[in-house]
Amino acid sequence: MEISLLTLSLVVGLFVLAYRYLTKNYFYFADKPIPSMKPTILFGNAGPLLMKKVDLFEHFRNIYDTFPNARIFGMFNLRQPAYIVRDPDVVKQITVKDFDHFADHMITGLEADDNNHNDLLFSNSLVSLRGQKWRDMRATLSPAFTGSKMRLMFSLIAECGQSMVTHFRAEEQKAISGGASGLQLEMKDVMQRFANDVIGTAAFGIKVDSYRDPNNEFITMARSVTDRKSPMKALKMLGFTFAPKLMTRLKIDFLSLEENQFFRQTILETMRTREEKGIFRPDMIELLMQAKKGSLRHAQKAEEAGQPAAEGFATVDESQVGRRAHDRVWTDTELVSQAFIFFFAGFETISWTLSFALHELAVAEDVQQRLYEEIRGAEEALEEGKSLTYEQLQALPYLDNVISETLRKWPIATVLNRECVREYQYDDGKGTSFTMEKGAVVFIPIIGFHFDPKYFPNPEKFDPDRFSVENRKNIQNGSYLPFGAGPRNCIGSRFALMEAKAVLYYLLLNFRILPCEKTQIPLKLKKSSTEFATEKGVWLEFQSRKK
Repeated sequence: MEISLLTLSLVVGLFVLAYRYLTKNYFYFADKPIPSMKPTILFGNAGPLLMKKVDLFEHFRNIYDTFPNARIFGMFNLRQPAYIVRDPDVVKQITVKDFDHFADHMITGLEADDNNHNDLLFSNSLVSLRGQKWRDMRATLSPAFTGSKMRLMFSLIAECGQSMVTHFRAEEQKAISGGASGLQLEMKDVMQRFANDVIGTAAFGIKVDSYRDPNNEFITMARSVTDRKSPMKALKMLGFTFAPKLMTRLKIDFLSLEENQFFRQTILETMRTREEKGIFRPDMIELLMQAKKGSLRHAQKAEEAGQPAAEGFATVDESQVGRRAHDRVWTDTELVSQAFIFFFAGFETISWTLSFALHELAVAEDVQQRLYEEIRGAEEALEEGKSLTYEQLQALPYLDNVISETLRKWPIATVLNRECVREYQYDDGKGTSFTMEKGAVVFIPIIGFHFDPKYFPNPEKFDPDRFSVENRKNIQNGSYLPFGAGPRNCIGSRFALMEAKAVLYYLLLNFRILPCEKTQIPLKLKKSSTEFATEKGVWLEFQSRKK
């Protein structure tokens, strides 16, 4: 009997301890003069997403809509309290004006700093770096992503686009010979192949053809890294998202040993060969080699000295953080990590953005026809024997509107996060004031702003005219965030926009994009906490245009 009572006491004691551990942060907002969402044990406010009741977009749209009259409110990411910002002025305050208080991303378990010189590629990438090391790396890489550098790379992108068109034409003829009306393709698959070829040639300096050689080592490794269907990758993703400190203590790397070695060896070998043979190629490897020598500098051109970017409405400007000088010397691992994250970000985000853009164009025939007429006009205006230039691509206004609207309706980033790096006094000037403690996390739901009818009327509609020159003045600053905001915005926005525009230009010039029997209308995301995917793929049909 005594043993039973002792056992019962231990069980009850453990239960109480576990309960207190799981719920001890749930009163965090009790002394804050802002509303907060009611958490549930274990899940906080992430339950619907973790239980696969909603997709990622729905999850953060629902959170954003919880307190429609609040400028900022509280929620719980499992046990972790987080502030939700839903006012454009507060977004600007946190990401720009008071950036020094919110200079870092939240801890993910993937960080490296001056006291943690590890050799993991993710840890040393620009996305994961924190503090002064991030500032120095941003300043090092910033000159590599200016308009002048994009012009040098454009011919490589255009070559990939033209090669893709040639392949699709040949495949279409085979399909028609078999009785089909056109070439049916799953967009995410074929756009991944395009993105892989672009990154191979523009970032790694390697000639890759993922259409004619679909199982090449480069794309095989790329898909291995981004395979969220893998149970191990899914577990790691959940761990880095919801238990980052535990992942840090366990020293778990997101990449497998094989993946890490492949990218490291590929990049270092390419750099060594070029150094020995004096090879020049206008790509990311060359820019990293210049960075290692300390010879990468900002060009002194008006467009790159704080003037409005000509590359498109969605382009983000570089802040003074990216223009400062420093004398830090980078290791091979630190430089290789930047080429790797450029690959990782470009492979997934650009393939999804292009898939969504093509789907919207297939469903909205009037939009596609209008864009085609603009593209055809640009092609007819080219001098005989001349190819499209970077400047000519950027001079197509409706193409930019279509890309801008795609990024509004399908923002791959979905949500921004910032960590409060030192105590911050929040004051909205309207009577709401409180202290954010060091280490507090802030979430900015991009998807919420992009679907708020207050900022974008009839948000479910794909309407590129929202971004016409005459309508842009109606878009409130801080409400459109496809590439983030402030000094910690996406450094590769110019490259991504150039790549997306080039693909749409060459595809629409040569093909009509149509829905087919496999096309899901409306397109829906899969309900998953680890996998960003559509329910039934993104199937479309390509039919050659008559010359």
